Amino acid sequence: MKLASTAFATLLTLSAATGMAAAAELNPAAVAYKLPDQIPWGPVNAAGAQSAAVVGDPAKPGFYMVYIKWTKGNHFSRPHFHPNDRFIVVLQGTWWVGTGPKFDPANTTPMPAGSFVTHFAKQVHWDGAKDEDTILLITGEGPATSTAAEEK
Repeated sequence: MKLASTAFATLLTLSAATGMAAAAELNPAAVAYKLPDQIPWGPVNAAGAQSAAVVGDPAKPGFYMVYIKWTKGNHFSRPHFHPNDRFIVVLQGTWWVGTGPKFDPANTTPMPAGSFVTHFAKQVHWDGAKDEDTILLITGEGPATSTAAEEK
């Protein structure tokens, strides 16, 4: 009897696990989604970063959300500022952030995964990745132009 109970419990567990493996059909009127391999990443730019807009268009007025991937290898933006506040979550890796017009990657502050950062409008900053790929989620109001700051 105990062997039959154990076999039945095992069969139920396997049935449940198999049933959970099949994805449910979601109502597209209720939920929109993209799996990681469906995110439209752009090419790596000269500074060593890639971007993928997932909501809105940062070049146009309105709310936007953009993934930024800083590739490893000491890749940084140069000192710059934006016209509007931007809100950033570090999703993966360590993001290195500096402020002011003097570009100096040795004088940056590490922001590990899980950190939340606000770039305030018209304030000079620069940032990037050192020895690991780093992925950020940036949100804000567009247009999200970037104006170079005079380096001293």
